[in-house]
Amino acid sequence: MTSTPAQVTLSTETYFDTVRRLSSAQKTAARGAPAYSVYVNRRVGRYLAAGAFRMGLTPNNVTAISAVFTFCAIGLIAIGEPSWWLGVAVWLLLAIGYAFDSADGQVARLRGGGSPSGEWLDHVVDSVKISTLHLAVLITVFMHFPLTNSAWLLVPIGFAAVAAVSFFAMILNDLLKAKHAPTSALPAAPRTVLRSLLGIPTDYGVLCLAFVLLGAPLAFFGLYALLFVANALYLALALGKWFRDMTALGRVGVARA
Repeated sequence: MTSTPAQVTLSTETYFDTVRRLSSAQKTAARGAPAYSVYVNRRVGRYLAAGAFRMGLTPNNVTAISAVFTFCAIGLIAIGEPSWWLGVAVWLLLAIGYAFDSADGQVARLRGGGSPSGEWLDHVVDSVKISTLHLAVLITVFMHFPLTNSAWLLVPIGFAAVAAVSFFAMILNDLLKAKHAPTSALPAAPRTVLRSLLGIPTDYGVLCLAFVLLGAPLAFFGLYALLFVANALYLALALGKWFRDMTALGRVGVARA
């Protein structure tokens, strides 16, 4: 792919033309995508993507920017002493990193399509983020929180496991569906506003916002524990559904053989 089409387009359109063009080419959100990710983060990412595209940034550049914001926040969680200012800083850094994470794929679409290496980099950065965020919480809980029982340390450990398994399973779902069946083989029910709202407790954007409460450690940890329970229950239900999907894929493969 060459850069000529992008250069021609940039010479004839404004920033808001780019935003509108990107909006019309937006990828359909997954059925279970929660509300913040769909209605807030994707929209913010669209504006960032339009700006990045007009600045000549590549999707990998945008992924790197996302990583800088995200890992600065994770570092602050691990080494900073919990306070209100730290909580706000962590939230903003995580939220900006999340928005740029949405923007990299949108920049790829504006440029005519992504690349295997770009998709690989995006997923690797996401996998590191998902695990290290909860390990950073484990460190700050151990160092600073007035917990009466060390068993509470199992909460961030468990959250790290749930987040990693969820991410891996979703990536594997997409891989196996693309390999074993056409898109029409397993028709998905349409996404609804109600379903998106019900998914809010599992939304990464809501987890980011929870860090605002770092100035009140016990309030933060209570909310964090509730989010962990919600994510664990969602994963338990989703694994059963995903396994049934994979079973259906197997039947499709046998019918085609």
